[in-house]
Amino acid sequence: MSQTTRKEQRALRHKRLRQTLKGSPERPRMAIFISNKHMYVQFIDDIAGNTLASASSVKIDGIACTLAGAKTLGEAAAKAASDKGIRSIVVDRGGFKFTGRVKQIVEAAVAAGLSITNTAKEDK
Repeated sequence: MSQTTRKEQRALRHKRLRQTLKGSPERPRMAIFISNKHMYVQFIDDIAGNTLASASSVKIDGIACTLAGAKTLGEAAAKAASDKGIRSIVVDRGGFKFTGRVKQIVEAAVAAGLSITNTAKEDK
């Protein structure tokens, strides 16, 4: 029996999630990735394969990889999305649990004016 690492388990969860989540120009996919040092958010149009907008803790000085930093990043990501005319999104948590920093990023983005839709439920 082979042992899988935490990184491999997260990749499998992400692959499973991506089977139902698709981004479009009207509702791009908000892809979230969190490493030990930094947090990244991208708004992706899966049909064209383009990144429409992005934000990261690397680009913004003074953001730590904490809950407060996640809130700041969520607000910055929402501002970057609204500058490109994005109002509605589909959240891709990247195989991470929807708690802590991931949840804080999404809640801050919603509070800043983005709305979340679930394409899997709407397409059926």
